[in-house]
Amino acid sequence: MLKAEDFARRRRALLGALGRGCAAVVPASPVRVRSRDVDYPYRPDTNLLYLTGFAEPEAVAVLVPGRDEGEFVLFCRDRDPEREHWDGKRAGPEGAEKQYGADCAYPIGQLDEFMPKLLKGCDTVHYDLGNNPAFEARLGGWLKKLRDQSKERNKAPVQVAALDYYLHEMRLCKHSTELDCMRSSAALAVDAHKRAMRRTRPDMYEYQVEAEIIYRFKRNGATHSYPPIVASGANACILHYKENVSRMRDGDLLLVDAGCELEGYASDITRTWPVSGAYSAEQRAVYEIVLEAQRAAIDTMEPGVAILDPHHAAVGVITRGLKRIGLLEGKVSELVRDGAYREFFMHRTSHWLGMDVHDVGDYEAGGEPRRLEPGMCCTVEPGIYIAPDNSNAPKAFRGIGIRIEDDVAVTDSGHEVLTGALPKDPDEIEALVGSG
Repeated sequence: MLKAEDFARRRRALLGALGRGCAAVVPASPVRVRSRDVDYPYRPDTNLLYLTGFAEPEAVAVLVPGRDEGEFVLFCRDRDPEREHWDGKRAGPEGAEKQYGADCAYPIGQLDEFMPKLLKGCDTVHYDLGNNPAFEARLGGWLKKLRDQSKERNKAPVQVAALDYYLHEMRLCKHSTELDCMRSSAALAVDAHKRAMRRTRPDMYEYQVEAEIIYRFKRNGATHSYPPIVASGANACILHYKENVSRMRDGDLLLVDAGCELEGYASDITRTWPVSGAYSAEQRAVYEIVLEAQRAAIDTMEPGVAILDPHHAAVGVITRGLKRIGLLEGKVSELVRDGAYREFFMHRTSHWLGMDVHDVGDYEAGGEPRRLEPGMCCTVEPGIYIAPDNSNAPKAFRGIGIRIEDDVAVTDSGHEVLTGALPKDPDEIEALVGSG
């Protein structure tokens, strides 16, 4: 569980990176209307949550290094007993100071009044550009107001810079407390997948398996970190399948890609298992190629390795495997060079993982693939997808879609598979499916 000192430490790090003469402005995510008077479930802005732990809408954090009156200013909704009766408790400015460590806190209604004063004397304003156009327009108005005041022209910010240059780098390498949160999220996702495997039966609907997973998430105070993919049969060849409405047939494979968000941190797991509890010979042959590719990719992960190296390892194994079962022909080196494998494996093997399931962080540095460092976390998720209408593939292979995905943290000496407690050996999976 993250504590107030964790957020304070992050703010100190950002304030030190920015230095005097700068300010960082971090607004909350806006509330989104689903239909008429019903809103979508609120998800706090990740940057604001990372720096403050504050999860209410209609809030803005401002960090001003060296400000005499306090470097951390938080604007938020004022206490309002009538509105709180309808919508829930609010921290209010007093709570923002006592509970969230703000040096100064003001009602959000005073934002237009105070913001020009906070930005006065700053050379650069750092902001997450392009993420919230409506707020960005307001920010432009405050800066224009400062510039238009002729006597203060020399005290108006001269540029707006992307906040992600500093903040995304901070978020990329996880602190020990963050890794504990990610382990908890991973453990819950593992538990949910095991439950789904045990409950799977032929003639169930995909959404019933999804319900088993969501139940475990909700039962433990979490939510899904992305809409779950529960894809049976040929649906598994659709990479972002989300309908989850088909009846699962005896002989189908079931690809389940589902992770949870717990304590603000995401997990992301994929397993592919036989609905009937036994892989066919062709399904097992493809599955074992993907499993070998995933293990080869994970084995590469250690400090100093390029982020693309796990992908290259997976590509080599998958290409050799596809040739072995007759789906590709030719020299393996030439097939890799020409990208022949992309007909069956068309996505990258890894993405950053953290507070967001596709987390922030550059994949290149100095024009070269980023080198892994301790504290970085990413997925490892090779797959093979043989389209049901692929007339070049033997009929028994058509419609097979398999992906195996784990969450991996880079350590000082190698790596830790955060989701390693979830079986992926085909014999272990067959023993688990339908057992509960």
